[in-house]
Amino acid sequence: MTKKITKTTAKKVVRFALEKKAFRVDLMDLRKITPVTDFFIVCSGNTDVHVKAIADSVLDNCKKDEIPVYNVEGYESRRWVLIDLIEIVVHIFQPEIRSYYQLERLWGDASTDYFGYEDE
Repeated sequence: MTKKITKTTAKKVVRFALEKKAFRVDLMDLRKITPVTDFFIVCSGNTDVHVKAIADSVLDNCKKDEIPVYNVEGYESRRWVLIDLIEIVVHIFQPEIRSYYQLERLWGDASTDYFGYEDE
């Protein structure tokens, strides 16, 4: 039996990314906007090594917490890694790629919680 993903679970996945110093982390609640997925987590890592570390933290901790990972894309290039948890889709970007695609603008109607926006 598959566990139902909740906002509490999505916040847990946010913490997995923050453990590796992901920044500008947006937790977007899409439940009232689209049937495709419940949550987007959009975050940034400074370099390909940083993006990989964030992705590895999310993947390793999801496995430990028995949150199924259905697909991973972009892991080799490490410029934009997408981790598909079905009800949660995690996007880990290098800043210039995130700026180009602007997912936050595309899904601007979503209710969003913000993490990791400290002054740099």
